[in-house]
Amino acid sequence: MKYQKTALAALLLAMATSTQAGGLLTNTNQNIAFNRNFARVGAIGIDGVYFNPAGVAFLDQGFHLSLNFQNVYQTRQITSAFSIPAFANTPYEYPFTLNGGDKTDGSKFYEGKASVPILPSFQVAYNKDKWSFQAGFGLTGGGGKASFNEGLPSFERQIAILPALINQQLPTFSTLLGQQETPATSYSMQSYMSGHQYNFGLQLGVAYKINENLSVFGGARFNYIYNKYEGNITNISADVNGNNQNLYEYFGSKAKLLTEKAAALQAQAVAAKTQADAYQAQANAATDPTAKAQLQAAANQYAAGAQQASAGAKMVSAGADKLNSSKELVKDRYVEVSQRGWGITPILGIDYRTGKWNFAARYEFTTKFNIENNTKRDDTQKYENGVNTPNDIPGILALGAQYEVLKNLRVMAGYNHYFDKDARMDNNKQRFLKHNTQEFLAGVEWDINPTVTVSAGGQRTLYGLGDGKYLTDLSFVTSSYSFGVGAKIKVAKNAHLNVAYFFTNYSKFTKNYEDAITIGREQVTQPDGTISVQPKTLATKNTDIFTRTNKVLGVGLDIDF
Repeated sequence: MKYQKTALAALLLAMATSTQAGGLLTNTNQNIAFNRNFARVGAIGIDGVYFNPAGVAFLDQGFHLSLNFQNVYQTRQITSAFSIPAFANTPYEYPFTLNGGDKTDGSKFYEGKASVPILPSFQVAYNKDKWSFQAGFGLTGGGGKASFNEGLPSFERQIAILPALINQQLPTFSTLLGQQETPATSYSMQSYMSGHQYNFGLQLGVAYKINENLSVFGGARFNYIYNKYEGNITNISADVNGNNQNLYEYFGSKAKLLTEKAAALQAQAVAAKTQADAYQAQANAATDPTAKAQLQAAANQYAAGAQQASAGAKMVSAGADKLNSSKELVKDRYVEVSQRGWGITPILGIDYRTGKWNFAARYEFTTKFNIENNTKRDDTQKYENGVNTPNDIPGILALGAQYEVLKNLRVMAGYNHYFDKDARMDNNKQRFLKHNTQEFLAGVEWDINPTVTVSAGGQRTLYGLGDGKYLTDLSFVTSSYSFGVGAKIKVAKNAHLNVAYFFTNYSKFTKNYEDAITIGREQVTQPDGTISVQPKTLATKNTDIFTRTNKVLGVGLDIDF
């Protein structure tokens, strides 16, 4: 039996739990004011510590504090299908159908769920004369747990070909074991995948008000990354001989039978050789020609039997060895690994206001750093303890403007550009991006009265996904629209309550590609006559359809001292 080693996919370490559209790796929902109106870069408020830090210098003198808490719920949905042309017009052409896949197109649906019960953040500023001293904290990336309780397509593809490969070997099984084996008609497995990713960001900086119209900002964010991933593939089984059988145990039992049969044949060979030697000795000692001939014939017969039994023992033993190797390939496998790393992001900002207009810009430099594996268990031998993986945070250029239509009515617009192609990722997969991420934002705020302000906003996020090579079932995004609504309510002379809800409508991205599954190794004669051992593969045609959902409810409190 020859087929690919079953393992958790190498892209496990790329799994992220992003809680909001905002570049490929960035959470931009750092304040409830943003959740109800995404275009905050051109606005002036305490949330500006993150969105428009230069503009915070225009707030009143004294302390300003914003505390924010959000509840986030996401799903990741994948509809996946693949076919094997080599098995055309057989039950194994669309392997997923052997384990609950759609009978019409061979596809199968997978869903992962991610939740963040409480996503906290705060911003604080102290304005004194022309200076504004600021600090902010939040989860600027990740923030929760994502779980695929039924595994992923990349896991299952390796298992789905087992029935076909088992059936190719059944005649050999029947010959070696001397018993009839019936075809495998289905397969099953238990698979689990979960990932946590946290990017804790502590931002410090200072803004300076050059005059009543212009202010500038300089600061930095300290990023501490902590990721943890756990996964397993267990109980790999197939319906063989009319019963669903754990293949590790099935191959083990067959290997045991073959080992016992090989031992019996070897014993027969030894016994026959002993008899052959005895008759040969008698033949050598005999003087009567007739008796000598009879004894020699008997010696030859037993010698031939010994040779035949020995050859049979070797063939059966080789079959047992192959089954034992196959058994090891379908045993339960586990991965448990965490990662840590840190980096510092320099940040610059500027704000300019004139008349009814306010303009602002913020630039965050690309942060270069690695994260290091802390591996507790790795049955796949892919995540060596202590190995560093690139985990750069993309730079951001954020532009915004606000216009005061009326004293109590404001409209805003913004643009974010994420320099994803400059940020190193695992296996340099950023090279597959067609262009950097772009976001277009708009919002409106209306002061109903001095106590209540309502607002709404929208955001369009466009990823440069190209032909989809960047995407995997473990780590994917799709372009989206986000819509938010909420209110700011004055609850005390110096305090306002913010409440907001937003959701993201993700588009579907279809990735069609050809691939190959390794099913063993074979000897290949090169043009120069030399023989090499190369992987033996089966060509596959694959389709993955990716989409997601995202819902966020938030509440916050702004206090001025």
